[in-house]
Amino acid sequence: MPRFRHLATGEIEEKTPGEVVTVADRQAEVALAAGLSGLLPAARVIGEEACSSNPSLLKALDSGLLWIVDPLDGTANFAAGREPFGTIIALARDGVTVGAWLFDPVSGRSCRAARGAGAWIDGIRVHVPGGSTGRPIAALATQFMRPEPRTAMLAKAANEFDVVPIPRCAAEHYPRLALGQNHVALFQRTLPWDHAAGALFLIEAGGSVARWDGTPYVFHDDGLGIIAATSETLWRRAARLVPPPHISSAYDILPQRLDVSR
Repeated sequence: MPRFRHLATGEIEEKTPGEVVTVADRQAEVALAAGLSGLLPAARVIGEEACSSNPSLLKALDSGLLWIVDPLDGTANFAAGREPFGTIIALARDGVTVGAWLFDPVSGRSCRAARGAGAWIDGIRVHVPGGSTGRPIAALATQFMRPEPRTAMLAKAANEFDVVPIPRCAAEHYPRLALGQNHVALFQRTLPWDHAAGALFLIEAGGSVARWDGTPYVFHDDGLGIIAATSETLWRRAARLVPPPHISSAYDILPQRLDVSR
């Protein structure tokens, strides 16, 4: 938090085309890795920034105990001096997420979940609200899609949902679903540190999460896309927005340059 809105020019870098990293990302990951290793010495720590420097760390994600860490989710927001942003941690055993934590350092909101045991926000058990009235609200992460399929998907979505801007922060996206502020979310890029924790959190709160083709979301596979929704019915409605498998190449992920000054 001392870095928020106080980053020097040299403390923001472009890590890959369209993706920035800050000194806060890197320092937070070092601190988290040290603390998590102390909690479970037998567990590996897979952090976003470490994997960026050494992709071989992503091997054998389906084996053993594993901490999956996004030290600063929503880095583009953070670098631009705006919210939301947060910290995401998942604990996995043999490829299955068993624990999840999503923390908002501005508000202090703490979300957590344990497989088979439920989800909580600030210590209070949460369940996705049922019986929503009016048109469902959808936040669709289409920013990495090619222009033509993006336009087509958003046009289809407008017939089914009230489409709202995405928070550009999974640590905020999943809690909005659990609280019923949004009803559907769609993601194309599904990196494990962005989604392993949030998916478990929403499922334990009573929501639905699966790949675009309806197969279960697994953080270590190479599946395409995620749809997350507050119910199976809304998940099926959202699934009608995505292309059939034989044309999924039209949705190849594109880099997109982000203006961190906005």
